[in-house]
Amino acid sequence: MPPAPTADVVALPDGRPRLAVRTLPGERRPFLLVHGLSSNARLWDGVARHLAAAGHRVVAVDQRGHGLSQAPDDGYDTDTCADDLAALAGVLGLVGDAAPVVVGQSWGGNVVLSLAARHPGSAAAVACVDGGWIRLRDRFASFDECWAALAPPAFEGMRYDDLAARIRSMRPGWPVEGLEGTLANLERLPDGGVRPWLSREHHREIVRSLFEGDPGVWYPRVDVPVLLVPATGGEPAAGDDERTGAARAAVLDALAHLPDGTVRWYPGADHDIHAEQPASLAADLLALAARVPGATGPAAPTTAQEARS
Repeated sequence: MPPAPTADVVALPDGRPRLAVRTLPGERRPFLLVHGLSSNARLWDGVARHLAAAGHRVVAVDQRGHGLSQAPDDGYDTDTCADDLAALAGVLGLVGDAAPVVVGQSWGGNVVLSLAARHPGSAAAVACVDGGWIRLRDRFASFDECWAALAPPAFEGMRYDDLAARIRSMRPGWPVEGLEGTLANLERLPDGGVRPWLSREHHREIVRSLFEGDPGVWYPRVDVPVLLVPATGGEPAAGDDERTGAARAAVLDALAHLPDGTVRWYPGADHDIHAEQPASLAADLLALAARVPGATGPAAPTTAQEARS
């Protein structure tokens, strides 16, 4: 049984924000786990535990403005957040022979594809968990329409305990780690209220980046194995809505243009596959890591403090 993750905050160079990370030690190929929009690193706890039990070093990060990381005034577009990851990997020694398997969920899938395409050598392999193919202008005619549909709920007047009870009741079959990770998206205020760690303004900037960006430009430039993990089946099924069909089509388009892409379909899964089905997803990620030449890899620093010493 691996130990509990260590928590640290890593200072990045060139004026970039300080990023919070959760780390589990291991001697085998590192994993870098990247959450989605308005999420946080703790949603990866279940997956990280399984990867570490297999001997891998695991680093899960709170992206800028999320969780316990610093929230600068700007820089919430996908490419800038990918550049944050490149800087983080440099500080932690996740480079060269210790380049990690980089895994992103939802918007994080877009971020890790940008990282792999624009920073050659930054990833030994890539996994995109129900994201990486997100292009919101395919769904909405304008950004105003997009924001009206995807703006986060208002939390004013809500009580943390009430919201926590509602979240738990909506996910009765989830592992405890997944539930606790979901609740960690929210800051519990001293008066018992609640608010998301990511501000509404910064949430809007990320949505705009997903509306304006086109992940298709990255596909041909990613020269490492890529695993796509959509929360849908590969074939149309009775009851599929338009959005599910569009997601399936986007995945198939990505597969057609990635130099080395494979897919593992999760029909009927929650968007947060990593929180709902950590053991299954970890098994798929371990299989991806096994495809990387020199899959064992050298030992990298096991904590951010060692990386800075």
